[in-house]
Amino acid sequence: MGVPISQMLAVARYIVGRKVSRTARYPLVLMLEPLFRCNLACSGCGKIQYPPEILRRQLSPEQCFEAAEECGAPMVSIPGGEPLLHPQIAGIVEGLIARGKYVYLCTNALLLKDKLGDFRPNKYFTINVHLDGLEQFHDRSVGRAGVHRIATEAIREAVRRGFRVTTNTTLFNDADPESVRAFFDETMALGVEGMTLSAGYPYEKAADRRHFLRKEETRRLFAAVLRGRKKHWKFNQSPLFLEFLTGARDYDCTPWGMPGYSLFGWQKPCYLLEEGHCKTFAELLEHTEWDRYGPRSGNPKCINCMVHSGFEASAVNDTFGSPSGMLRTIGAMIR
Repeated sequence: MGVPISQMLAVARYIVGRKVSRTARYPLVLMLEPLFRCNLACSGCGKIQYPPEILRRQLSPEQCFEAAEECGAPMVSIPGGEPLLHPQIAGIVEGLIARGKYVYLCTNALLLKDKLGDFRPNKYFTINVHLDGLEQFHDRSVGRAGVHRIATEAIREAVRRGFRVTTNTTLFNDADPESVRAFFDETMALGVEGMTLSAGYPYEKAADRRHFLRKEETRRLFAAVLRGRKKHWKFNQSPLFLEFLTGARDYDCTPWGMPGYSLFGWQKPCYLLEEGHCKTFAELLEHTEWDRYGPRSGNPKCINCMVHSGFEASAVNDTFGSPSGMLRTIGAMIR
């Protein structure tokens, strides 16, 4: 696994503590969106379709810190938009680290080489670079030629300077399994700590919804991609979640596991669906009708979703929720 032992232990302690206290619902990762604007217009993104007056706004560092403390999750993922466009992003990262959070800064890496000097390597800080495949696939996905080259050069430089670096990849229904496997080889050769994978989910605001995956398509694709995994491939994810993607394991969604906080407040019910916002995290937990969401609820918006932000928390809770869950995880790692 491409996850440091110290981070796994911190997450395990957190989950066990919630189990002991009989806390029914608790977050694992805060999805903190300090802004929506971006320097790319990816066809599968549903976060950049806001009007200009919204795209010009951004959260203050104080708002980010308050959200992290209110939520209490041990990890904070900072997507967007493009976080490196925020003029105070380095201070936000430092402030979250000072509060003991494991921070994943998600970036398309167009600005990364120029911004690396604003950050310091730290075991609590990971640069998570968006790469959707080999050069031709990634550049098509983001709608601009040359982005893959810029991103891989930035990854090499970040690794050279001692930063923790991972990649995040979303696969769509036009993905070629052999090309994806070649992409894994190429990515690991860059020196990254690990890779994260997710299945494309049809954001209602996405410009192109034709290439999103249905559940059976997801299982077939990931089964082909992950069959006979090579030993040097490392994934910064739960082994049980990877088995879930292939159809070898079944979970229901944990929509509160990765709550989203943005300019609008706490997003109901999850990072992907927008059905209103709450002013506080407590309000989100207490006043969201959770039984209406997840594949087993029958909600048509959730039927085909197999995205990490809904199901990785389910897999991680399975791992650390019982001795048998830990044994299942060890078995998955061996397989």
